[in-house]
Amino acid sequence: MTSATQRLPRLLALVPYLLSRPGIPIADAAADFGVTEQQLRKDLELLWMCGLPGYGPGDLIDLSFESDSITVTYDAGMRRPLRLTASEATALLVALRALADTPGIADTDAVQRALAKVENAVGQARPAGVVVGLEGREGAVRPGVRSAVQDATTRRRALRMRYYTASRDEISERTVDPMRLLLIDGRSYLEAWCRSAAGVRMFRLDRIDDVEVLAEAAQPPSEAEPTDVSEGLFRPAPDQLVAEVELEPDARWVAEYYPVDELVELPQGRARVRMRYSDRSWMTRLLLGLGGQARVLSPDELACDVRQRAEDALTRARHLPST
Repeated sequence: MTSATQRLPRLLALVPYLLSRPGIPIADAAADFGVTEQQLRKDLELLWMCGLPGYGPGDLIDLSFESDSITVTYDAGMRRPLRLTASEATALLVALRALADTPGIADTDAVQRALAKVENAVGQARPAGVVVGLEGREGAVRPGVRSAVQDATTRRRALRMRYYTASRDEISERTVDPMRLLLIDGRSYLEAWCRSAAGVRMFRLDRIDDVEVLAEAAQPPSEAEPTDVSEGLFRPAPDQLVAEVELEPDARWVAEYYPVDELVELPQGRARVRMRYSDRSWMTRLLLGLGGQARVLSPDELACDVRQRAEDALTRARHLPST
């Protein structure tokens, strides 16, 4: 059976390969990619369902089969030079960084070259709102953290770490028993038994400030069951609140970085989103950090919190000595 990490690079390479070799026999193409003809036909069937947003007739990649040969009759724009909006460039950079860190990717050098090209193009164009480096608390895994977590998970060793909890905006010291590493929605997670919480927890690697592999063996208790992530990591809960927020173009990254229930396109590149949250103070901090690039439509309590915190900050700023 072909794994996803083997199939994805092949699917990405198939269209340009076939465009440069119209009418190539299926047997020759299968031999070039090192797969059986049956597997290649499955890949081609999947390509039929790929294409441009809209995903209707005239949007999808189209292929022609004649006497066991293949020709691309519609490439869904893959011949054209790629032009990205600010939000698309951000999403692509996040995806490429996640791909570079995915175990099993054969040609990591190619991924790094693509990443460098996108970063360079974004830096020259300077589109508003693009997060190029993804440095800081969110996005970038600190040097040494990933290798230490992988080592502890592989050798079944306990870990001591300093971890940032975004919902409470605090850093805590934890000792955990690693269970497995996961890549979900482009972000790396350690699933482990947390001794202080006495439960299974998901720890984002980019929120680990420091980590130490301990000599003692990792021993998750018998009740430590892996989390079902088949439908995603974040699932709606009855007690969660829902915020409706209008985002300016420079804040659209929020809808790509955090799970949203709904996104409605508005004029001038703005968007209206519905976001679930459990901690009102965390949601307030997120919105304040967006400055004037976000407007709370509901609930009223959240809008009042944001307004009051902003007014308090302005009051304190007026008393600061001028420079």
